[in-house]
Amino acid sequence: MAEGLFSRLREGLFRSRQQLGSMVEGAVSEHRTVDDDFFDELTDALILSDMGVAGAQEAVDRLRARVKAENVKDSGRCREMLKEILVSMLDVPKTPLKWPMVILVVGVNGVGKTTTIGKLALRFQGLERTIMLCAADTFRAAAAEQLTIWAERAKVPLVRHQEGADPAGVVFDAVQAAKARKTDLLIVDTAGRLHNKKNLMDEMEKMRRVIDREFPEATVRCLLVVDATTGQNGLAQARAFSDAAGINGVVLTKLDGTAKGGVIFSIVQELRVPVLYVGVGEGIDDLQAFDAQDFVSALFD
Repeated sequence: MAEGLFSRLREGLFRSRQQLGSMVEGAVSEHRTVDDDFFDELTDALILSDMGVAGAQEAVDRLRARVKAENVKDSGRCREMLKEILVSMLDVPKTPLKWPMVILVVGVNGVGKTTTIGKLALRFQGLERTIMLCAADTFRAAAAEQLTIWAERAKVPLVRHQEGADPAGVVFDAVQAAKARKTDLLIVDTAGRLHNKKNLMDEMEKMRRVIDREFPEATVRCLLVVDATTGQNGLAQARAFSDAAGINGVVLTKLDGTAKGGVIFSIVQELRVPVLYVGVGEGIDDLQAFDAQDFVSALFD
């Protein structure tokens, strides 16, 4: 990652680094020997960063095994080994991009979903791809209005209907328009309702059927947007949307406002899907492609 981008990532993870990095440093400085108390302190540090009990235990168990196998006595070396383990826990293979593509963006209201879509449109334009947006969250007039602003900002076409319209009908029209214009990427904003998972599942399945039938040559991806400040509640959301929609990747937003950046490990470990982007600020360039090595380095260094 370029130095400027890494600096923004590091700044964005300031509060998470204070929580996790400082506690790990404390454990390393207090323990000259690698003993059970040392491992217990590391486990506590990981749990308090909102990694979750299961993820924290797995990381520390893997560290214990390596320490034993390599006969490590130095707690400082354990810190470096822990970083390597955390990188490996986040390093889930990413599916190569294949055009044309349709991305269904899902997530509860308020996580930054529509803003993320706008920033994604600008990112892919930088790759010299043609983009179209689809306002399929027809239950909130504000969602379509916000997406209209981003479409104008990115200078990309937008397909939208009136409030309350059938989302699958909006997707149908967007697919026809994308095909007619030979668009590389169609990004679809979907409703963020979780109070009735069956309705959400039915709605997503209906949109998928339209895309599969009308645009069979397109690669379809479902991208989940999670607000990092919600911590373990974000994991609960991830479970629900994974069950309802089938998730291919995650965008973690608002990392700059939380000490709970460890939730990223819980989501990846449970869903076994890659984190594709992280949001570390309000600026257009603050949605960054995710790199496990850079992320862990920014948490600790």
